[in-house]
Amino acid sequence: MKVLMFGWEFPPFNSGGLGTACFGLTRGLHNQGADVTFVLPVANPSMKADFVRLVSAEVSKGMKKIGVNSIIQGYMTSEEYNSEYSQSVLKYGKSKNKSIYGKNLFEEVRRYALKAGLIAEHEDFDVIHAHDWMTYEAGINAKKASGKPLVIHVHATEFDRTGDNPNQYVYSIEKQGMREADEIIAVSNLTKNKIVEHYGVPPEKINVVHNAVDFNDNKFEEETFKIKETDKIVLFLGRITIQKGPDYFLYAAKKALEIDPNIKFIVAGSGDMERFMIEKAAEFGIADKVLFTGFLRGKDIDKAYQMADLYVMPSVSEPFGITPLEAMRNNTPVLISKQSGVSEVINHCLKVDFWDIDQIVNKMIGVLKYRELSDTLKHHGSLEVKKFDWNDPAKKCMDVYKKMMNKNIGDRIG
Repeated sequence: MKVLMFGWEFPPFNSGGLGTACFGLTRGLHNQGADVTFVLPVANPSMKADFVRLVSAEVSKGMKKIGVNSIIQGYMTSEEYNSEYSQSVLKYGKSKNKSIYGKNLFEEVRRYALKAGLIAEHEDFDVIHAHDWMTYEAGINAKKASGKPLVIHVHATEFDRTGDNPNQYVYSIEKQGMREADEIIAVSNLTKNKIVEHYGVPPEKINVVHNAVDFNDNKFEEETFKIKETDKIVLFLGRITIQKGPDYFLYAAKKALEIDPNIKFIVAGSGDMERFMIEKAAEFGIADKVLFTGFLRGKDIDKAYQMADLYVMPSVSEPFGITPLEAMRNNTPVLISKQSGVSEVINHCLKVDFWDIDQIVNKMIGVLKYRELSDTLKHHGSLEVKKFDWNDPAKKCMDVYKKMMNKNIGDRIG
């Protein structure tokens, strides 16, 4: 099975769970015998992965054009890429971007989509797989150029990202992608239901494939965590945006500190609510108890989990949520919102409605105060998370590919 996959990011250059999921899934597909070509809008020659062929729509410095043997291959130089794009984007106009979108993101999405047709004409593949809204137009163009079936992979909807206040431009791209796709993959039943409700897609077109987590052998010496000698540590790790509920984390922190002042709250990540969080912590008089680390990568992520006595994910709307699995992988107890896809598949954790500050505080204090509860969550959580292997979602994706190919053959015969 040869898969032409479109994705916006790939580790080590990624901003969150999407890149992590793409990395794990492509490796799982490789283990299932799939030959995956992963197309990025822009890639770095330093990217390396022996289980996937990485291709860039743009040839950057130190990268060679397609057809020349190199680790990362590209299709056009920056000059060629920008020149071809410059006129075509004008007819789409400029959208009023919300703060969660970069200034030029919409233009980059369109430029990437224009290259997808060219790439599809030169690559050899059986199916097309596009991850999240930034790549849907690319997947559609690749389908038109090749006639091959398309699956779109919904990691989040615009309703999740914006707190039910969708940007209409993004929403229209998502709706078009769902209409043009032969099949849809949703990362949870929560996401599937949202697609049916907000996009009018028949449920039989949607396949639920839950995410997984990679395992590693990162070990850190106990003396690294001197802060734990005097304080308990509660961690928030993720994008600091409305979707992730960082404000609820802060409100809970204020109440918890009234009960136990020997708690430190660590906020790891970046996003458009970061300034609000810093200012609100100062307003609450707890600025010395809330530490902001900025965006973390690689081993620093595992280090943060291992430092924490509790990981909290208070997401308002979380299609899946890989971070609780990462925390459990590091033997850290987790408290997650019921409004998350991962809550469908893990049991050895604490669950609460994101808006219920009192319950968040009660369960937070319970884990920090009662060693037996903490140890039970650590032990059973570390055992439970081992069942989340990327080979399982990869097998389910392979089944979706085969279903599309069989349907495609049937349509042509018919």
